[in-house]
Amino acid sequence: MLRRVWIASSLLLVATAAHAQNFSLDQVLPPGNGSISGRMIQLIALMTVLSIAPGLLVMVTSFTRFVVALSFLRSGLGLQSAPANLVLISLSLFMTFYVMGPTFDRAWQDGVRPLTENRISEEEAFAKVTAPFRDFMLAHVRPKDLDTFAEMAAANASKAPDGGRSDLRILIPAFMISELRRGFEIGFLIALPFLVIDMVIAVLVMSMGMMMLPPTVISLPFKILFFVLIDGWNMLISGLVKSYF
Repeated sequence: MLRRVWIASSLLLVATAAHAQNFSLDQVLPPGNGSISGRMIQLIALMTVLSIAPGLLVMVTSFTRFVVALSFLRSGLGLQSAPANLVLISLSLFMTFYVMGPTFDRAWQDGVRPLTENRISEEEAFAKVTAPFRDFMLAHVRPKDLDTFAEMAAANASKAPDGGRSDLRILIPAFMISELRRGFEIGFLIALPFLVIDMVIAVLVMSMGMMMLPPTVISLPFKILFFVLIDGWNMLISGLVKSYF
């Protein structure tokens, strides 16, 4: 008899523990008025956006121009690993935060914050979050690049109802091409003085008959000294930042 009571009590405790461990999907999914399947899709979409956030930072901000210009600087100096890639990318990233600060603040105040407070829907939040970045890209994109992608979109029958010029599918690639072009222009201006130094040193080495001595061995310290004496870092960084204002 005692054995049966012990078995029944054990089964009751196991059933009670199993019932206590049960949970519903509503405890995991974010609150909302949609169905569970719709909310799951929203959660997957949010995770996807977060996973491609670094790419979005490169595509819709000033990061591209900064990192291209700094890469040209390192190539012009003739240095292979100094400054390191981590230093250049970190510097470009913080310069991007400085330039894009008003845009980030506007996107947070108009779109992200009301969404977290459940004052607007996801569709309204997306429109209000992308609006500051759209305005920034429209202000700095080259009209020729924008017209090129708008014409290609019209030829492919994918033109947006508003005319296509502010459609993100058209604006983002046009903006990236414009940033690459501007970055290469700045890179040319950066590399030109160092090229002159290399040519002068090469002529001097050849005239002295030192045929076996690579000119870059002598020109490297002169280029570094020249860049330091003119306060090159201050000039370059301030020029890159002011190019957006």
